[in-house]
Parts: sequence; structure tokens; C-alpha cells
Amino acid sequence: MAELLALADSDAQQRWDTLRLAYTETQGLPALREAAAAVHYSSIQPDQLVVAAPQELVLLTMQALLAPGDRVVCTVPGYQSLYEVAASLGCQLDPWPLCSAPDGSLAFRLENAEALIGGANPPKLVVVNSPHNPSGFQFSQEEWQRLVELCKGAGAYLFSDEMYRWLELDPSARLPAAADAYERGISLTGCSKATGGPGLRIGWVATRDATLLGRILELKDYTTICNSAPSEILALIMLRNWDALVQQRLATIRRNLDTLDAFFARWAHVFAWRRPAAGTVAFPRLTTGEPIESWCGQLVEETGVLLMPATVYGQPECAAEGRFRLGFGRSNMPEVLGHLEAWLAKRYPAEQAAAAGS
Repeated sequence: MAELLALADSDAQQRWDTLRLAYTETQGLPALREAAAAVHYSSIQPDQLVVAAPQELVLLTMQALLAPGDRVVCTVPGYQSLYEVAASLGCQLDPWPLCSAPDGSLAFRLENAEALIGGANPPKLVVVNSPHNPSGFQFSQEEWQRLVELCKGAGAYLFSDEMYRWLELDPSARLPAAADAYERGISLTGCSKATGGPGLRIGWVATRDATLLGRILELKDYTTICNSAPSEILALIMLRNWDALVQQRLATIRRNLDTLDAFFARWAHVFAWRRPAAGTVAFPRLTTGEPIESWCGQLVEETGVLLMPATVYGQPECAAEGRFRLGFGRSNMPEVLGHLEAWLAKRYPAEQAAAAGS
């Protein structure tokens, strides 16, 4: 908190010093929406944003847009609410699955999207997450443009979870926001991932569809009504220092990825690893043939180190491959990795000795 407040400009400092713990504007602090529009979008205006907790915005957007029987195409595995909210509303959910290539890379194949989005019964909504949680996959610029064209041809809305945007290892790979790319594009963004402020509970949804935006605002009157006044000022400070904060995050991510590269090289007889393209999570494989859920369960029980098995995503194909989610966005990751490595050395002494001697 002190580090963030130290970054405040005179305007933000005055707002903080004179802050009243009163109700705030339902749509979000105007200065906050101005900063978000300026940092994140090329064509979106401040009045085309609604500020709230990101999870709340997933719920409100889906409730505003969908009706029972609507078709929804969604990338899976993924953040549960991105598909479960639609399912709870009685929609027909058609998964767009993550696919493994022979070289171990992971991707959402556009030919699968073409089959799901085209045809006589087009979807009402296509839901994607890029950079992707849990795989770290990132659409290429060409793939993203093709996806937008598919949605336009089908008349489908495109909901893009862009929470990990700005954490691309190659900045030139950063995709245009869906709200900029398409008149029916909906972008979800926030302070949780790129700048490390999940405790603020501040994000925003952006769209050029004024009717949809109005409906989201109406529904917000039945949930939180407005945002936390202190959180809005702190998020404003984050946005006004966005590039510097992102660079701090990326420095931590790059250090941790170098550490992970070396770790997985030492344990190549136990895991299959590919460095992700973006974000703070990866989806490596346990290659020993042990059931991934019980393996992760034993690990957390014996060491306190939590790795998320693919079974939690309801994806048997990923679980059968032995995949698990690993986070590397925190500065203490090397310390945690040390606990994991000590546990592995006890669990696989013969394998490690053989690998060391090869």
C-alpha cells in the first residue's frame, strides 16, 4: 500500500487525502474510466466502460446478454465462471478445447472454431481468454483477426477475458482489445494480474454496444450498486503508473521463468515443460504415469505446495496427459520451488540418480 501511494500524482494524492467513505458512481469514478480508456484502448471512450470487480462483471455481462437456449462457444479449460454462468442461465454450451501438439505445445485451433461458430445455428456468444489461464497460450495476430471475422460473420458477440493482457513476453504479440477490434467485442480487464492488485477488486468491462452497457448498469443496481471508494483511487494510481508497474511484474516473471527452465531441465525425466507465451501460469505435464489428482494431493498434504491438477477444470483429456497448473507470478516462487524439489528428490531418488549420471 505504501509503495503504491508513493506513486500518486498530486491529483490522486488530493483525492486520497480528501476521500469520503460515501457511495460512489455506479458506472465507476470518471477519472478512473478516463485512465482505463486511455491506457487500454484505442477507440473506447470513458462512457463505454463499467467498473466493478472482474468476477461480478462476468456475471452481469452474461446475465445482460444471454437467455435460455442461446448457444455459447467457450475456450476450455478456463476460469470456471466464463462458462458456468452461461450454463446456469440455461444456455447450450459448446466447448472449444485446448489441443496438444506432438511437440508438447498447446493451442486453440482455429479450424475447431470455424466448425463451432459457422453453420446454420450460430452462437450468441463466443468466450475466449488470451493470454490463457491455465496454459499461457496466446493467439497470434493472424488468428485473432480470423476469430474476429468469424464472430462478425456469425453475428456473435465476442467476450474476451483480457486479465493477463500486458504480460506478453514479446510485447509485439499483444493483441488488440476485443472492444477495439469489433463492434460486438466485449473486453474484461482489471488490476488483478498485470499490476498485481487483486485485493482492490477493481476491473472494468468495455464495449461499444450501448444497449448492453446500459443493461449491465441496470443489473449492477441489484449486486454491489457501486465500488469501494478507496479501491477506485488506488486503481487510479495504478493506471497512471501502468507501464512501470507492468515492467516490475514482467521482471519478476522473467526471473521466475529462467528458474523454471533450469528446474524442469533437471527434472526432465519427471515432467514435460514448455515456456508459456504470456501471463503468470503454465500447464506442464507429469510424465510418470501417476494420476495427477492424487499426485497433487500428496504434494500439498506433505509440503503445503499447491499445484492445480487438470481434474479441477473438468477436462479428462488434460488430466490423462498429467497436466497441472503452476503459477510463477510471485517473487517467492523460487523458495516454493525449493520445497517442491526437495519433495521430488525423496519421491524419485533412483530416477534422479539415473538422470544425474546420464
